[in-house]
Amino acid sequence: MKNPPMEARAFAKWLNDEGACRESLKWQHGKTLRETWDTCQRGNWLEWLLNACRYQWKAPAWAEYERVTDHAWAEYERVKAPALAEYRRVTAPAWAEYERVTAPALAEYERVTAPAWAEYERVTAPALAEYERVKAHALAEYRRVTATALAEYERVQAHAGAEYERVTAPAWAEYERVKADTIRTLIPYPFK
Repeated sequence: MKNPPMEARAFAKWLNDEGACRESLKWQHGKTLRETWDTCQRGNWLEWLLNACRYQWKAPAWAEYERVTDHAWAEYERVKAPALAEYRRVTAPAWAEYERVTAPALAEYERVTAPAWAEYERVTAPALAEYERVKAHALAEYRRVTATALAEYERVQAHAGAEYERVTAPAWAEYERVKADTIRTLIPYPFK
């Protein structure tokens, strides 16, 4: 097992060197290993830390961890399912409209650029210049035709995504908290 440094600055460097995510590094800033272990509410971060230390779970502890966290996962799934269904219901019409507008625009783009691409492949340098000229026009037309539908989809998706996050975030946070608490219960500090 690898033993990370206990002092805050050295521990932060170790986390960075091990490839910890930016969000966790920001949260951990200024915390010692012990403070991090005792206060982290993200079970996935503690799992990552144990893996980075090459910690080997004991079979009974792992079984208990799965037993406890399975209930929290089931609750998250219970909350997530209707939120995801609502997200999909809300975004589906905008996505369908985007695809409806995009399909012919893409076909036209490909129809217009195909001969130029073929010519490019035949003669390379001179054809590349022609392809780029035709492509720029076709791409501009494609973007003009699809822009409104894409903007509408992105507007609807942003609202639905925010609502989905609002609905599922508490359940996800609770799931992560349960994981973190369970890890700390089963693997007391210092973990060995």
